[in-house]
Amino acid sequence: MSSRHFLSLMDLNPNELKSIIHRAGELKQLQEEGAVHQPLTGITLAMIFGLKSTRTRVAFETGMHQLGGHAIFLSPADSQVGRGEPLKDMARVLAKMADIVMIRTLKHDEIIDFAKSSSVPVINAMSARFHPCQLLADMQTYEELRGPIEGRTVAFIGDGYNMCHSYMNAARIFNFQLVVVCPEEFLPNTEILKSSIKNTIIEHDPHNAVENADLVVTDVWASMGQESEHSDRKEKFMKYQVNSEIMSHTKDDALFMHCLPAHRGEEIDKDILEHSKSVIWDEAENRLHAQKALLEKLLV
Repeated sequence: MSSRHFLSLMDLNPNELKSIIHRAGELKQLQEEGAVHQPLTGITLAMIFGLKSTRTRVAFETGMHQLGGHAIFLSPADSQVGRGEPLKDMARVLAKMADIVMIRTLKHDEIIDFAKSSSVPVINAMSARFHPCQLLADMQTYEELRGPIEGRTVAFIGDGYNMCHSYMNAARIFNFQLVVVCPEEFLPNTEILKSSIKNTIIEHDPHNAVENADLVVTDVWASMGQESEHSDRKEKFMKYQVNSEIMSHTKDDALFMHCLPAHRGEEIDKDILEHSKSVIWDEAENRLHAQKALLEKLLV
């Protein structure tokens, strides 16, 4: 069994990532046809959630069930991590009982340390630095609706945080042009920006950024762990709201995505999720299929 980890998109090469996206489409088709496909029978996924989750938890838990396996939910409230057990100790124990582990925690270094101590594959289900599982679903959604994203232009409007960082990685891997649009004090991580500078442009005017955009993406202005900054961030980000006026400056066949949950009246206006260019519900559904394809890649 593979012991490869998926802590960021950079842990797999472009061909492997493209194969996952292609496979996600196949698994989606199988489900729509009602086919039974259970290659993970007898396989157990341990899910460690240090942060709240809807789409990630449901997608992994449902995905394991559909693939014939089993998922176990663990949170600090009902595991020894909540009483101070080091994650590296938990990693060693879980590797003796589970076949694969996914972990969601703010501190990316904790995921790295956990993976170093684990003899089974570890998946980053979101950290403050990256959200790679979401990018698999986003890339799948764009490709199934518009074809390959290579050579396209993507505008990411909002905080230079984990979603932005993963889009910067994706721009390198899938070779598209990324325009990051954010206030000066909320720029993405310098190291990540430097590594993707050939595919990433920084812009501060949303209208300029979306002029030739094939895809517009945004995220909440105050992510988990930043709740105390909400009022201050709302004031500084208000001109970066994605609305119908902004979308009118994109290409005619451009798409809009948001990883959810969305705060209407903040990073988006109240109507944009139902806009003709919005594909957020397809994007959300594809979390299931993309994560199933990832599980297959790491386990089969």
